[in-house]
Formats: sequence, structure tokens, C-alpha cells
Amino acid sequence: MAEDKSVKKVVLAYSGGLDTSIILKWLKTTYNCEIVTFTADLGQGEELEPARKKAELLGIKEIYIEDLREEFVRDYVFPMFRANAVYEGVDLLGTSIARPLIAKRQIEIARQTGADAVCHGATGKGNDQVRFELSYYALNPDIRIIAPWREWDLSSRAKLVDFAEQHQIPIPKDKRGEAPFSVDANLLHTSSEGKALEDPDAEAPEFVYQRTVSPEDAPDKPTYIDIEFEKGDPIAINGDKLSPAAMLTRLNQLGGENGIGRLDLVENRFVGMKSRGIYETPGGTVLLNAHRGIESITIDRGAAHMKDELMPRYAELIYNGLWFSPEREMLQAAIDVASEYVTGTVRLKLYKGSATVVGRSSPYSLYDEDLVTFEEGETSYDHRDAEGFIKLNALRLRLLATRKNRLS
Repeated sequence: MAEDKSVKKVVLAYSGGLDTSIILKWLKTTYNCEIVTFTADLGQGEELEPARKKAELLGIKEIYIEDLREEFVRDYVFPMFRANAVYEGVDLLGTSIARPLIAKRQIEIARQTGADAVCHGATGKGNDQVRFELSYYALNPDIRIIAPWREWDLSSRAKLVDFAEQHQIPIPKDKRGEAPFSVDANLLHTSSEGKALEDPDAEAPEFVYQRTVSPEDAPDKPTYIDIEFEKGDPIAINGDKLSPAAMLTRLNQLGGENGIGRLDLVENRFVGMKSRGIYETPGGTVLLNAHRGIESITIDRGAAHMKDELMPRYAELIYNGLWFSPEREMLQAAIDVASEYVTGTVRLKLYKGSATVVGRSSPYSLYDEDLVTFEEGETSYDHRDAEGFIKLNALRLRLLATRKNRLS
């Protein structure tokens, strides 16, 4: 029996930009189905009402525009930062962590509206198609997925523009020619890729950066801030209690003003190719350094080292789109247990591109000044105990050396 390819109703992840506006019209002409648009405010810094007006102009009756900034930071960004997650040593996963939330809401809206399909605008060369679709299937194994970039023949910017003009779709002026680069943005980061940035040997022009001043132009005087943590999550800056989204917004401002969080990287995409991008994560960079600072006095050595061993695997799971996988949830449970006493305050010095921890304190601190002091202190530590400790750890090395000497 042939698979039924018909679609009755589809929920489209819709930004209001050229690509998703074209997709909207293409869905109508290709599938002749009802369309629901969903636009998420994740802190990308754009006015979203134009997306509503454009969807209405294109004849859409069911339009969802939702402010998900608090949920995004609270339930996705903060859990990820509890793990100190960094992909390939440098990437703070700003794009990756946004996709599961968008996908989750699409599936929920599909359920609410009776839609039998969902649609995204990710290309067939990138990671986002994988992230969206793995999330869709994890949340609804029977959902129909439409990926236009893998189906249509609109293979170039010129063809997209021609399609838009043919169907009277409004085209932003800067889209009529070759765009210098493409941008993805949310409250955690901005990433710029493509066109002028595709040569990995060419320095990115200054105009690419949107959220940070250059370190050279940052203030000559350092900015000091105190960040208070509770169970691994930041809750206050300089004594001011802030919601998760307000916290990240404030850290973005402080980091951006001081030229913090710029990254020029070549990364390995999940689909197999390498890509060059310019990323800005000012608040996230400050937060990562602060979090590691408070962990340094509140987490036991064994747990801290185990977290560092687990982190690359955790980061890779997020990068590859497996947020809703059982292995990510297992790792999250371990990370959250380790975060139970990660409470206290970290002082940072923000200066010309760097965020340096200069102080840390906690009611649960494991740091014992009497133990580590070079001066006389009241302590139960006996220096003579180290001799037996060293000899036991050296036993296998001495046996190996003895054999080597015997055979030489």
C-alpha cells in the first residue's frame, strides 16, 4: 500500500522573512492545505508584528506569535550552562539550544489545531534540519514533516526572488541582491555565516558584529560585577534579583559593552562538512566563566572532574539535535545533582574582551584556608601523611622501573 502523501494542515515555523514567506506560498501551491504560522520571540531583537501582518497579507487565518524568552532561558539555556557545555572547545551552542523549544511548540500547536504536519525552513546542508526533525519525531513519532529545501527546485537566491515576485511576496530591499551573510539570533547569541564569511582565511569585517564593541574600542576602565548563583543558576547581579530572561539580557549588555564574547570559528557540522561562522555570545561568555568560578569552591574534585568528562558528550548531543533523547536527560540528571550546592557569589572583572573571575564565596564552600595556608594554622592535616600517600601511588611506577632495569 502506497504511503499517503496528502497533507490537510501544517504548522510552519515562520519568521516573516523572505525564505519562510516563500515557503508559506509554496506550501499552498504544492500541498493545497491549511497553514498555521508560528513565530517565536526568543530574544532575536526584531519586531514580530510585521510577521503577523505579512502572514495575514498572505491569507493565513491561524497565526501564533509567542514570547518564549523566559522559557527559553529558564528551561533550555540555564540547564545547558549548568553543564558548562561547549562544543569543540569554543562554541556555546546558541543556535543549537533554541531549536528544541521551537520544535516543541510547533508540535503542541499542531495538536491544538488538529494539524497533521509541521514545516521548517532549514536548508538541506545544515544542522538545523536535523535538530528540528529529531525533536519533532521525539515528541510525535507519527507527525508528517515537510522540508521544502529538500523538495523544491528553488536552488538559488535568484530563483527565490523570482518566485517571490511572481507571487507578489514583499521582498526586503537587501534581499534583491546577494546578501553579504546570513544571521541567526536569539537572546543567547548571534551567528553569521555564508557569502563574505565563507573564506576561512579572510578576517571578518567589523560590520558583521552586532552585539559587541570591538575589544580595542571597549572602555579603558574595567567593570566589576557580582553574580549570585543558586543551585547552579544565576539569580542576581550586584544584588538585583532578575528573571532568567532579564538576567541574560543584562549580561549581554555588560558583556557587549566590554567587547566580550566574539568568536571566529570553523566547526564540524553533524551532516559532515565544515563551516565558518562569526558568533557573538557576550552574556553567555560571562555566565560560563562565572559558573565555573562558583563551581570551583562548591563542587568536590571527583564530581567536578566527572562533569568535565561528561561535558563534551552532553554538548555534542545538543549540537546534534538530541535534546529530547534519554541520554541527554540522564546526563542532565547527573549534572543537576552535582549542582545542588552550587550557590554563592562570584565577582568578575570585565575588561576589553575578557571576563575574569577575581572573587568567589559560598555558604557551601569546600575551600578551607587553614588547610592550604603556608602559614601556621589550626588544621588536622599532617604533612607526614603525604609520604605514605606518595609511596602507594608510586608503587606501580617503581615496579615498572625495577623490571626495566632488570631487563636492560
